Amino acid sequence: MVLTWIDYLVIGGYLLAITAFGSYFARFQKTTRDYFLTGQSVPWWAICFTIVATETSTLTFISVPATAYGSNMTFLQLVFGYVIGRVLVSVLFIPAYFRRELFTSYELLQRRFGPRVKNLSAVIFLITRALADGIRLFATALVISVVTHVPVTWAVIVLGIAMIVYTVRGGASAVIWTDVVQLFVYLAGATVVFVSLLALIPGGWSEVMRAGSAAGKFRVFDFRTILTQPYTFWAAVTGGIAITLSTHGTDQFLVQRLLAARSSREASRGLVLSGVLVFAQFVLFLLIRVMLFTYYQHVALPRTLARNDELLPTFIVTALSHGAAGFIVAAIVAAALSPSINAMAATTVNDFYLKYFRPDADEQRLMRVSRLWTVIWGVVQIGVAIAAQWMQRSVLDVGLAVLSYASGSVLGAFLLGTLAPSITEGEAFAGMLAGLVVMTVVWGWTPIAFTWYIFIGAATTIATAWLVHVASRRPRAA
Repeated sequence: MVLTWIDYLVIGGYLLAITAFGSYFARFQKTTRDYFLTGQSVPWWAICFTIVATETSTLTFISVPATAYGSNMTFLQLVFGYVIGRVLVSVLFIPAYFRRELFTSYELLQRRFGPRVKNLSAVIFLITRALADGIRLFATALVISVVTHVPVTWAVIVLGIAMIVYTVRGGASAVIWTDVVQLFVYLAGATVVFVSLLALIPGGWSEVMRAGSAAGKFRVFDFRTILTQPYTFWAAVTGGIAITLSTHGTDQFLVQRLLAARSSREASRGLVLSGVLVFAQFVLFLLIRVMLFTYYQHVALPRTLARNDELLPTFIVTALSHGAAGFIVAAIVAAALSPSINAMAATTVNDFYLKYFRPDADEQRLMRVSRLWTVIWGVVQIGVAIAAQWMQRSVLDVGLAVLSYASGSVLGAFLLGTLAPSITEGEAFAGMLAGLVVMTVVWGWTPIAFTWYIFIGAATTIATAWLVHVASRRPRAA
C-alpha cells in the first residue's frame, strides 16, 4: 500500500496547523524573559505534559519498538531510573534554580564557581544537544521517507523549516504549548497502532501473550553484572538515574521548561508526575513491540529492512487503512517537533553574547539576536540530521550515547556546586576536564555500555575535584 491524497492531506494539514498554533504566541513575546521563560506563567500540569513530550520524541515512537523487537522488555529498567531521578532533581536542583532569577541553568554555575566552569558546561550542552536533536530530526525524516518515498534529505528540510518557523515566532511559549497538544496527538497515534495490531493479529491478545511469552518477550529484569550490556538492572537503573539528573536537572533543554513554571513547587509537582506518564507510555510502546513481533510471525515482512528503525513505519504503510496511516505519521511528526533551538538560543545569548559581546544590549536588540540564534541552531540541527543518514547503529542508542558522552562532567559540576561548598572553581574545572578525558577513553576504546557513561563521567569529575581539593590543602614540608 502507498499513501493516498487523504494521508498527505492529514500530514500536511497537521504540519500547517501546529506551525500556525505555535506562531500564535508571537503576540506575547515582548521581552527575552517572555521569549525564553514565558514570563514564568506555566501551570504544573502543562509542565508535566511538556516534559513528557520533550523527552519522548520520535526516538521513542519508532526506536523503542525497533530496539526491543528482537529482545525483551529489559529497556523498562531504564525507566525505573528515570522515575527515581526525577525525585532527586526536585530535591537537589529545583529549589536552587528558583532561589535566583535565572535564564539558564548554567548561570547557577557562574554564580557558584565562575566563568570557566559555566562556559565549559554551556558549550558541552550546545554541542551535544545539536548532535542529539539532529539525530532525532533524522529519525522523524526516516519515517516520512519510508511512508512517502520522499528522500530523507527533503523530509529533514521540510520538518526543520516548520520547527524553525514556529519556534522563532512563538518562543518558549510556542514550544511548551505545542508540546501539550502534541503529547495527546502522538499518544492517540500510538493507541491507534495498538488497536490496529490487536485487530490484525489472529487470536488477538491471547496470541500476543502466547507468542510473547514463548519467545521471552515479557522479561523485564536482567540482574547480570555485564558492563557491556546497556539494559541489565544495574546499568539501566544507574544509567536512568544519572541520565535524568543530567537531562532534567542540568540540561537547559529541559531545565528551561522547569524555569517557566509559576513556582518551585509547581515545577517539582509537574516533574515528578511526568515520571508516572513516562513509565506508562514506555509500557505502551514496549507492548506495541511485542505485538509487532507477534504480527510478523503470521505475516511476512513485505521487504528486507535496511535497519530495525524502519519496522514500525513499514507496518504503517502496509497494514493500516488510508487516513489512519496519515494520522500515525502526523503523530510521529508530533513526537519530533519539540525543538531545543529556543533553549540553545537562550544559552548562546545569556551565557555568551550578553556576557562577552554586548552586555549593554537593550531588549529590542536582544530579541533580534535571540531569534537569529534560534534560526542558526535550527539550521545546524538540519545539517546534523542530513549527515545522520549514514549511521549504522540504532538511532535510539546513538541519540542517548551522544547525550551521555560529555554530560557526566556537567552533572558532576552541578553536584559539586550543590553539595560541596568547599570546592573551588579551579578544582571543579580540573574535575570536569578529567571527566571528559576518561569518557573519551571509555567511548573510544572500551565496550562499556552507554548507560554507564554519565555515571562514570560524573563520578570521575567529583572524585578528581575532591582529590585536587585535598592535595591543595595538605601542609607543605618545611
